[in-house]
Amino acid sequence: MTVRQPDPTPGLEPERGLVLAVLAQGVDAEDEIGEFEELARTAGVRPVARVLQHRAQPDPRTYVGKGKIGELKSEYGRVKAEVLLVDDELSPSQQRLLENTLEARVVDRTQLILDIFAQHATSAEGKLQVELAQLEYNLPRMRGMWKHLERLGGGVGTRGPGESQLESDRRQARQRVTLLKERLEELSKQRDVRRKERRRTQTPTVALAGYTNVGKSTLLNALTNAEVSVRNRLFETLDPTTRGFEHEGRKYLVTDTVGFVRRLPHQLVEGFAATLEETLVADLILHVVDASAPEERLVEMIGAVNGVLHDIGADELPIELVLNKVDAADETRRRALSNRYPDALQVSALTGEGLDDLRTRIAERFADLFEPVRLLLPYQDGAKLNELYALGAPIEEREDTSEGVLVLARLPRREINRFARYLVGA
Repeated sequence: MTVRQPDPTPGLEPERGLVLAVLAQGVDAEDEIGEFEELARTAGVRPVARVLQHRAQPDPRTYVGKGKIGELKSEYGRVKAEVLLVDDELSPSQQRLLENTLEARVVDRTQLILDIFAQHATSAEGKLQVELAQLEYNLPRMRGMWKHLERLGGGVGTRGPGESQLESDRRQARQRVTLLKERLEELSKQRDVRRKERRRTQTPTVALAGYTNVGKSTLLNALTNAEVSVRNRLFETLDPTTRGFEHEGRKYLVTDTVGFVRRLPHQLVEGFAATLEETLVADLILHVVDASAPEERLVEMIGAVNGVLHDIGADELPIELVLNKVDAADETRRRALSNRYPDALQVSALTGEGLDDLRTRIAERFADLFEPVRLLLPYQDGAKLNELYALGAPIEEREDTSEGVLVLARLPRREINRFARYLVGA
């Protein structure tokens, strides 16, 4: 069940949505709901009003308190809403009760994000991942899709074809889940083969991680001269995209990954293992943040990304903080950022400011993995010269002598033993 089909008709009038949220005391409502409403707009829904309730925990049966139900129903009719958007993951029973009360569609936070992912998935793998996440979300809610057959749910006087149909649909859904997981596993093996090839050539890999819409794709394009889509909308990048750049003769690979948000649904963390795997197998993570965001918001975004990196086990990798969009920050803001994050690089993927420093910082991170060596490779051992080039090792000098090819190269330390017999000099 989604808000809109993956490819909404251009020019189609957006749906009118009423936003509902239960917030704990002390939560900044404008910040929390503002992000959710931006998610709604990305999905093709125009938020027209809000109904908020402050309480420690949502009601386990009705989500909002009973006294709020009447106000919710009245407001839904008053603003002529077409869908209720709930900034939380509802249980199947909470969703059914709200749908029955309003006689309207109810879409929770997880469904909304899944809908956005469905709209933005372009590769075959991305589409499989979206379908898997949607099926796993919908399976426990399938009875709600068959409300007209609930009287045929089992027991005396209730047995009939409705129960068979429901169970048949559930069985087909489970079979589809199994099939999707098998296909994604095959694609995962193919990615692993490609990653092994990268490791064989010792090409350093850098993953871009960060909150959604902080400019990771723009930064990838600026660093590597790629042409990845950079439209200004949430979750624009779903499929991992890897491009390369060279610095001082050495090649580096940079992978763009899916953006994070607060409370990223667990179905997506599991379903989008493809993108997250690229973060896990990177040699270095560039944590990209929006330097133009207000300080409190910036801290929250950094915390949200660090939380996801911790959940997937990527926080043990080397991480560099990169403050992007500094072109949108004034001098006072820049000084404040320098004081708070003294080791972070300030860059602008849009104007190119700081990109050379970023490339240098990346190279420095890998400098201790390579050692300069001088090799004399006899002409009869020409295959060794081919191996040297296959490693992607920077050849800083090359000279053809009477005894063979004399080269000065930077070799990965683990590979030096392979060329030990050819070492000359210090």
